[in-house]
Amino acid sequence: MTSMDIKAILEHLPHRFPMLLVDRVLSLEAGARIHAVKNVSINEPFFAGHFPHHPVMPGVLIMEALAQAAGILSFVTTGERPDDDSVFYFVGIDNARFKKPVMPGDQLHLHVSIARQVRGIWKYRAEARVDDAVAAEADLMCAKRAVR
Repeated sequence: MTSMDIKAILEHLPHRFPMLLVDRVLSLEAGARIHAVKNVSINEPFFAGHFPHHPVMPGVLIMEALAQAAGILSFVTTGERPDDDSVFYFVGIDNARFKKPVMPGDQLHLHVSIARQVRGIWKYRAEARVDDAVAAEADLMCAKRAVR
């Protein structure tokens, strides 16, 4: 089991502020699963408009945080690092469910496991939790593609 601080995360993801949505990796088992954390702060730029009177983290950003955790897991599993020649794209979301709003001050626990990997397509089972409650869950698919 491997943990990662923000420096190691930045080495394994191409994302940067304001789109970097993983703050720490608590545990990672290459080829199997990751448990990462996103600390949700009122200072997030999306809260100014979603919603000013009742700030809620957008569901699409919860899915993005889960996808970024999946990306870290994939890079560690393959022993690769992000580069200028390729990128992992989100290619599918199935069975997405949003069960609890995520608010400023919450700590979003991102649990992602590899379901399978075939011909460059990765499928994951993902769940975001706040405390002991499921906030969102989905089956995610990502694929590595050349960008040049």
